[in-house]
Amino acid sequence: MPGNRRWIRLPVAALLAALPVCCERSTSPAGGDPAGQAAEPQKPPAETESTNHSTAAGDRGPAGGLAGGGAMVIQSTAFGPHEPIPRQFTGEGADLSPQLTWSDVPAGTKELALICDDPDAPRPEPWVHWVIYRIPPEADGLPENVPQTDTVSQPAGAVQGENSWGRTGYGGPLPPPGSGVHHYHFKLYALDTTLDAGPGLTKDDLLSAMQGHILAEAELVGTYRR
Repeated sequence: MPGNRRWIRLPVAALLAALPVCCERSTSPAGGDPAGQAAEPQKPPAETESTNHSTAAGDRGPAGGLAGGGAMVIQSTAFGPHEPIPRQFTGEGADLSPQLTWSDVPAGTKELALICDDPDAPRPEPWVHWVIYRIPPEADGLPENVPQTDTVSQPAGAVQGENSWGRTGYGGPLPPPGSGVHHYHFKLYALDTTLDAGPGLTKDDLLSAMQGHILAEAELVGTYRR
């Protein structure tokens, strides 16, 4: 009998020693493995990027390295991203074009172009406020109050197209009263070619001419309401 009691105690002790290991393994997935939680933020860069309105050449297809190693950026001293556009740059004010600057233009850029439009306009297509192109690649911006002429002296060589009013150059925000906040998209394009086009292109004309030649894009959005 003493031998039997010793024989019984040994399996019980072994079983008790094994129980914590079994329970730990079985409850880890249900309870949430800390190691698994730490791995969650490790997503591909495309899933973790913050909102960015710039597109590099590698994202669009045509080859070309980025000057400065970053995405092309456009900004203004007149207003920040998603901030109200001051009255002097609107149809209710002096209707001046705002000053714009940009950086990190891709290597291999031959020309730049810019379109400003309002997708919140109460019509099927966005209302076009500005079309300017054949901007030399060494230019780092547009001055305030670009004249409403076919060609401009600064930057030299740039020409302007037709806005939705049927006029040349910039036309500032003038949304219908009571239509809420409108968003004005100033979109800059870096091109791998020079456009064989004179002044007077519409937005659609310019987009067609640029097709297959866009190295990068950058966008600045301002707002306005009446």
